[in-house]
Amino acid sequence: MTDTPSPEQLTAYTHQVIPILSAMGIEVIEAGRNDVAARLPFGPNGNHFGSAYAGSLFTVAEVLGGIYASTSLVLEGAVPLVKRLEIDYRRPANSDVVSRATLSDDEIERILAETQANGKSDFELTAELTDEAGTVVATTHGYYQMRKF
Repeated sequence: MTDTPSPEQLTAYTHQVIPILSAMGIEVIEAGRNDVAARLPFGPNGNHFGSAYAGSLFTVAEVLGGIYASTSLVLEGAVPLVKRLEIDYRRPANSDVVSRATLSDDEIERILAETQANGKSDFELTAELTDEAGTVVATTHGYYQMRKF
């Protein structure tokens, strides 16, 4: 793939390959080489306490690693897989939430080169989840592996 798909195209694709994301209403809102972001609507993701469901917050952060497979971690026959994800819930979210992550150019090049040479490469991805007021409601630290199949 030489052209990066638009956020709308990535949203449609992720809904196709992971149908629960459609039910949750998750949408990709940024799909750059370095920066990716996804929005979680509050509506279908509220819980019995009137805040966002913890599992939904986890999901909107975890999916960011996979979005990179269409933006900068593009290697024929390879995909990023989550190995472990730690989440720190900081405050209740009572509105839509946006999760964001960034990978540097150097890290992207390292991951691609290692995967090409060794068939796999471990990398870490930190995400910040904010509500509509800009308050950080959660942070995640993910351990992923880019792997050729």
